[in-house]
Amino acid sequence: MSSNGFDEVAIGPTEWGDNPNGVGPWETEHDEPRPTDPRYDPELLESGDRRNVVDAYRYWTREAIVADIDRRRHPLHVAIENFANDANIGTVVRTANAFAAQAVHIVGRRRWNRRGAMVTDRYQHLHHHATVADLLEFATERGLTVVAVDNTPGSVPIETAELPRECLLLFGQEGPGVTDEARGGASMTVSIAQFGSTRSINAGVAAGIAMHAWIRQHADLSDAWT
Repeated sequence: MSSNGFDEVAIGPTEWGDNPNGVGPWETEHDEPRPTDPRYDPELLESGDRRNVVDAYRYWTREAIVADIDRRRHPLHVAIENFANDANIGTVVRTANAFAAQAVHIVGRRRWNRRGAMVTDRYQHLHHHATVADLLEFATERGLTVVAVDNTPGSVPIETAELPRECLLLFGQEGPGVTDEARGGASMTVSIAQFGSTRSINAGVAAGIAMHAWIRQHADLSDAWT
């Protein structure tokens, strides 16, 4: 991991590849001189910006984008257990980035499939914890209330639950769900209402639903891009 809190990763295929929402060189897109603001990347101004970023960050350097998101991040942390190389982690990271979560915590195996993240992991703080105990210790030190998300007996419906503002939402891996150790360390367990035949919702989808429940309760919607 680098000194800025990010895992060192290679540029992903969606970072610099063709993007239908990308823009060309500055001169082809604007009738004004190139900006001299240091947030802008000279290479992107010259060749265009095809990255998967919102329009407000077009032509900005990665470091400038991260710094601006850091200024706007929410006190929401997200953790997912990765004891069986869960393929949903990329989706969780991408959604956490969309909601400007403070950090994503991966518990267990360090390696995970980054393709689903669509390179948003380059703009999202990521932390690794070898064990559940390590994660719970981190949460205690930071004053974060751990909320497990799992459809188990005794869980509170997330549709009616009051989620803490300084919160760490904890998700289990696909199939087994949250481990007993993680559930035991959580202050509460919330479930997502289901009405069909399936026993469980995909872990990546469940994470998105839970994060958005937190957003609805605590985020300032005037800060949203759309």
